[in-house]
Amino acid sequence: MANLISILRIIIMFVAVYLIYTAEGDAIAYIWALILTIIAFSLDGLDGYVARKFNEVSKFGALLDIMGDRIVENTYWILFATMGWLNILFPLIAITRGFITDTIRSAAMEKGLTPFGMQVNPICKFITGSKLMRISYAVAKVLAFVLIITSKIPVCPYKELVWQVGFWAAVFAIIFCIVRGLPVIIEAKHVLKDA
Repeated sequence: MANLISILRIIIMFVAVYLIYTAEGDAIAYIWALILTIIAFSLDGLDGYVARKFNEVSKFGALLDIMGDRIVENTYWILFATMGWLNILFPLIAITRGFITDTIRSAAMEKGLTPFGMQVNPICKFITGSKLMRISYAVAKVLAFVLIITSKIPVCPYKELVWQVGFWAAVFAIIFCIVRGLPVIIEAKHVLKDA
């Protein structure tokens, strides 16, 4: 069930992205895209909860969750850059960080470690794996994506203010993305020492 939720959120995100890409000023399309975006990000927390609640926790599920996170996050960054709403550096940074950390985490999984359990240093472990940091990063991304979409709804009051807050939330989210990736890179030596 948890894995189906992970897959469903990707499908919902693609529908939302399609609506945004084809909306061309259509308020209803933007509103539906906004609702679907919120649902897609809400399902990210639900899949983990369901996995723990029904004892469906697995390495495959952890990989599917990370893969889903990357697909959803990177698709929004790419969409916003192609729409001209954000600079191309946003998706380039997010995608590069994802490739680097996921490659290292794949090596960790081959050694029997979980993607978030590979950290040795307690500070690194807190930055990458703690519930506080994971939720904070998710909230930063969701806030950025939701506000940016909201600012594009033709009937949105205070569009410029919503846009500015969304833009700075996106800047914060990208900085957070880098900060959460650095511990994985720093501790890669423990995973790759035999290579």
